[in-house]
Amino acid sequence: MGQTLSPASSQGAHSHEARARGPRLIALAGPFQCGKTTLLEAILAHAGAIPRQGPVAAGASVGDSSPEARAHQMSVESNVATVDYMGDGYTFVDLPGSVEFAHDSRNILPTVDAAVVVCEADPRKIPALQLILRQLEEFGVPHFIFLNKIDAATIDVREALTILQQASRTPLLLRQVPIWNNGVAVGFIDLALERAYVYREHAPSEVVDISGGDVATEKDARYSMLERLADYDDALMEELISDIEPPRDQVFDDLTKELRAGLVVPLFIGSAERGAGVTRLLKAMRHEAPGVEATRVRLGVGEGGPALARIIRTIHTPHGGKMSVARVLRGSLADGQTVASPQGEDRISGISHLMGAATSKTTEAKPGDVVALGRLDHAQTGDTIVADARSGAADLQKTRAEAPDPVHALALNVKDRKDEMRLAAAMTKLIEEDPSLVFVHDQELSQIKLFGQGEMHLRVALERLASRFNVAVDCSKPTVAYRETIRHKVTVRGRHKKQSGGHGQFGDVVMEIAPRGRGEGFAFSERVHGGSVPRQYFSSVEAGCQDALLHGPLGFPVVDVEAVLTDGSYHSVDSSDMAFRTAARIGMSEALEKAEPILLEPVLAVDIFVPSDAMSRATGIVSARRGQIMGFGPREGWEGWDKLETLIPEAEMDNLIVELRSATAGAGFYQARFDHLAEVVGKQARDIVAAHTAKANGG
Repeated sequence: MGQTLSPASSQGAHSHEARARGPRLIALAGPFQCGKTTLLEAILAHAGAIPRQGPVAAGASVGDSSPEARAHQMSVESNVATVDYMGDGYTFVDLPGSVEFAHDSRNILPTVDAAVVVCEADPRKIPALQLILRQLEEFGVPHFIFLNKIDAATIDVREALTILQQASRTPLLLRQVPIWNNGVAVGFIDLALERAYVYREHAPSEVVDISGGDVATEKDARYSMLERLADYDDALMEELISDIEPPRDQVFDDLTKELRAGLVVPLFIGSAERGAGVTRLLKAMRHEAPGVEATRVRLGVGEGGPALARIIRTIHTPHGGKMSVARVLRGSLADGQTVASPQGEDRISGISHLMGAATSKTTEAKPGDVVALGRLDHAQTGDTIVADARSGAADLQKTRAEAPDPVHALALNVKDRKDEMRLAAAMTKLIEEDPSLVFVHDQELSQIKLFGQGEMHLRVALERLASRFNVAVDCSKPTVAYRETIRHKVTVRGRHKKQSGGHGQFGDVVMEIAPRGRGEGFAFSERVHGGSVPRQYFSSVEAGCQDALLHGPLGFPVVDVEAVLTDGSYHSVDSSDMAFRTAARIGMSEALEKAEPILLEPVLAVDIFVPSDAMSRATGIVSARRGQIMGFGPREGWEGWDKLETLIPEAEMDNLIVELRSATAGAGFYQARFDHLAEVVGKQARDIVAAHTAKANGG
């Protein structure tokens, strides 16, 4: 139990931690379906930016305003809303919770002043929460936790703190404890203010006296909070040892300092849907969150120099064209001003504040502001832009977050052939908005492929393709790049003779064709004696062999063979490069048929990362896909996670990420790379060849 502290005999001198001034950028982050968009709506209502809080499920919220977000009832891109609260400007950016859309946040989080992580005390969501908190720690972003849905909680807040602490490497600091009435949280006690509040539906909480039954709980929880703060403040530690109640200003100074230094993560409680606990959260942000000055220092942006901003998102609008959402870090930007990015210069054509999908024009953007800048054709998401390319040359940099490797793919086929050019142009714009999409035209397989972060990620991209760019496509599973090789060594003669008036065509070669080791490719050599084939035709013979390898007897490109030219004959008049190339192609094609062709499939090395309690499910998924488990163990630096090293045929990779995420509450992922080609035999090989032949014949 904590102890009761005696009032301080003297308040004494204590450095005051200044409240940050100027516009601030606050990220709302958290796992999928924890209530971030609902919290944004509650904040906007409390700040008076909207008349009332709209229910997200009804499609009436400022956030999740895109047709895709409303159709799927989930955030599929970041949403920005700028408001005024008690005379201070705030921009809130609501980040998607699904890992499929998480790349959006990697270009935004470095520029925010602080983050509010919205979560529930649900052990199943701890791995997803861990991914988010690790990212904030990586970027050095101070953050609060808002434990949402407290009105539906079934566990004690101390127990919740223990569950959530598993996800954070930084100590969590309990700032409030709930007031319970018949098992329902009806209010809270603020441990820093030592004041009790009772929730009121969609209204500021009402101050009440701390009832007798809650006094002991409050004293114990407050003492625990002070003990944690004292770990970083010797003066406070001495006061606690001496049973002296620290002055309130000192407590708030410590809370502010230690949040900003990333030493603690304050935990607040409430219910976003009811608007409960939102006012106290807003006031904590107002008094304790750092401002743009601290963010500038964290990013290494000096105070002197021309105006500077960082592009955090790109949006292509149907009528307004390209909008670059930017955080101004230094100086001011004006409409019509020329700015430079690493790719070139552009003139700003319009500056707007954002409120979800709505915009409001302004003429100037000041330090700390988040605005949409019109028509910056050269600037891309993650770029730093400056108002003077010469004096700001040292600040110009591409700071784009590296897109994660794709984990899901679709083959696309336009429904109308005339849309092929429009497809490429539309995809360029979609990828500019979302760089985690990858668009590839596979020449070998004659397929257009779209790669992304999951099934929903690609589904949303195709919905945007249809609704915004009017390009409709059919989707299918991508074709696997099978190969073939040979099992035996054979000797063949290739002969090409054609007489059609005038000079004819004559080429004659004898070759030994043999298999090579897996991965060794094609090799050509010659052992010709007596000039039976003149040296000038050797390169043509090699080219003819390679022509035949493009399409083997099973229908696939041939790999890992060698050809040795041993003999042949020529005609002094009718022989030519083309004649010998044709003869070699004929000979090689015949050899491949005779040498027992075998089918090869690509096998990938797949590293799978899952929470430890999902390891058995992950191994089952791998085994069901003809996979081999090569090793497993703890994931380095990630408590509670495991890494599974596997080999899986590429043909079995379809929907692997869907199964993995289903088994891990959305947190599992993998990294894959080509490893080797492996032989396919029996019925499986026959089925693959038959399907390929039927497709080639239009079946």
